Amino acid sequence: MDFRIADTFTDSLARLTGEEQKAVKTTAFDLQLNPANPGMQFHKLNKAKDKNFWSVRISADIRLIVHKTQGSLLLCYADHHDKAYDWAERRRLDIHPKTGAAQLVEIRETVQEIVIPTYVEEPRPTVASKPLLPGISDDELLSYGVPAEWLADVRDATEDSLLALADHLPSEAAEALLELATGGKPRAPQPVVAAASPFDHPDAQRRFRVMTNVEELERALDFPWDKWTVFLHPEQRQWVEREYTGPARVSGSAGTGKTIVALHRAVFLVRGNQDSRVLLTTFSDTLANALRTRLRRLISNEPRLAERLEVHAMSGIGERLYEKHFGRPQIATREVIRRFMTEAAAVAGQKFSLNFLQSEWEELVDAWQLDSWESYRDVKRLGRKTRLPELQRAAFWSVFDVVRSRLSAEGFITFAGMFNRLAGQLAGRKHPPFDFVVVDEAQDLSVAQLRFLAALGADRPNGLFFAGDLGQRIFQLPFSWLSLGVDIRGRARTLHINYRTSHQIRMQADRLLAPEVSDVDGNTEERRGTVSVFNGPAPVVQTFSSREKEVDAVGAWLSHRGKEGVAPHEIGVFVRSEAELERARAAVVKAGLPFKVLDEHVETSSGQVSISTMHLAKGLEFRAVVVMACDDEIIPLQSRIETVADDADLEEVYNTERHLLYVACTRARDHLMVTSVEPASEFLDDLRS
Repeated sequence: MDFRIADTFTDSLARLTGEEQKAVKTTAFDLQLNPANPGMQFHKLNKAKDKNFWSVRISADIRLIVHKTQGSLLLCYADHHDKAYDWAERRRLDIHPKTGAAQLVEIRETVQEIVIPTYVEEPRPTVASKPLLPGISDDELLSYGVPAEWLADVRDATEDSLLALADHLPSEAAEALLELATGGKPRAPQPVVAAASPFDHPDAQRRFRVMTNVEELERALDFPWDKWTVFLHPEQRQWVEREYTGPARVSGSAGTGKTIVALHRAVFLVRGNQDSRVLLTTFSDTLANALRTRLRRLISNEPRLAERLEVHAMSGIGERLYEKHFGRPQIATREVIRRFMTEAAAVAGQKFSLNFLQSEWEELVDAWQLDSWESYRDVKRLGRKTRLPELQRAAFWSVFDVVRSRLSAEGFITFAGMFNRLAGQLAGRKHPPFDFVVVDEAQDLSVAQLRFLAALGADRPNGLFFAGDLGQRIFQLPFSWLSLGVDIRGRARTLHINYRTSHQIRMQADRLLAPEVSDVDGNTEERRGTVSVFNGPAPVVQTFSSREKEVDAVGAWLSHRGKEGVAPHEIGVFVRSEAELERARAAVVKAGLPFKVLDEHVETSSGQVSISTMHLAKGLEFRAVVVMACDDEIIPLQSRIETVADDADLEEVYNTERHLLYVACTRARDHLMVTSVEPASEFLDDLRS
């Protein structure tokens, strides 16, 4: 007998208390071991339209809904008695007549009307809404997985009702309708072959999964919120399992599952290539730790895979390989370099802007490992738009050359120097330390890091796989990947299904960025057509006359979220820099909530609101987010603007500051509040428009 679980079951399990979950899991394990367990109290649901629905008694009030046939048992839903029965009476398990995919369909006649949530806080003028999808035939709608009994509702859907309607439809149908409504053209699912099981259809596999053993079931039920460990969307799966002739990149806006794809890609490679070694790497130690935790959930019952799949931050794997080949590196900190630079400038008798000198060093001289006056004079200044006359460049080089000599004399090396030397050592080796490399947060790779990765695997099929979002680039200037031997042309794809962020938050945050973003090599990430799979309240964007009023309003908003059931650890509060942290603390204190100010380790704590700067927000996710202190001269940060020596450089400063605000806003799943004190940042005009 096939034993399956549905994503509706993992969703419902997460809403129960810890003790209730434990009882449900125990019953689930017993059912897998013996689906016909005579000790189970099965009760046939006579009021259910689908006669294969049964309830299983868990406790005095908790019931497990299963779909039971002679050949299969499907765990569908768990809840308190009345809610569980009501859920089953409003659904049936169908085989879609057009696609052949198995679907849990909400019965149309049990839905008296499509209730439109009243999320908009300000009244809008009454305008007669027209159907959004005129002229689309029933046959086309069926091809997208729309259940036959819902066709009339879909044809009549308006801008006001579409999102509410989507909540009642199978996910593939909801996604297709949202894409049609925003001007896109969904890809119709391919029907399964006649002999195949309806559960083998790609759309069915996103919501149903066969559990082959107790360990696999235990892993699925231990982390019910991380459904991706069990259910993988077809759009994600095709890029995970594809063969690539060279380096490949998957991109997409925040929340589209790029990290999920990277994780599954790494596991796919290590499973499919016996004796291979796979590196999964990312921007920081914090994000690497998060990947490591998720990876354990994904392959915890396959320990041998873990022996060949390593997870490291880029700096960590660089230092480890460098020590192996050259000895432990003595990394020069920014403070050491700034001291050397200050002393060199003083000796040269030049009164340069130290901030400009340091950025010129970090973004050009050190980044590209320029080792001579000629290389510095002739380098292309991508991202460094300031025009420098040759005489001034020569004066700068006199300082940089002294800094380079002092670093070498005192045994220091920079991270860029470390990766550059490693790249030279690895180039051409027949047996590199890793056969495949998967990189998450690839938009923030440095020049030297990419050169190192190119040496690891740019010339091998499937050797390099990148996941990232150019719209979230906040640490690095743009540069040409192609010039370093990493050619992703023809192998770059963009994900468009957003799982993490509500439609309202995503739509508003996207206004901060252009509808498409291109890299230096001309590869374009198309942001139009991205679809969020769930609805939510509109973000709140407010400007106050004083900091005290801002703190009071944010405190009240946080208090309301707590009363709605949002736990403290499900809340994040972000500000542009450490100078504004006190405003965030004051607001959380006003709400009476416990909090933790995150440091560079970015370790959130259960039962505490997380407070941090926007730069530390990357990789985090919360049900409710407040982005505070978005005042003029705070974002974009005035001190950054003042370091710009040429008006042309302002564009790059503004771009990265926009990206930073975008990253902070898209950490929110359900609720977002953005606040400022007059005068507000000009970015808020875009956010409101």
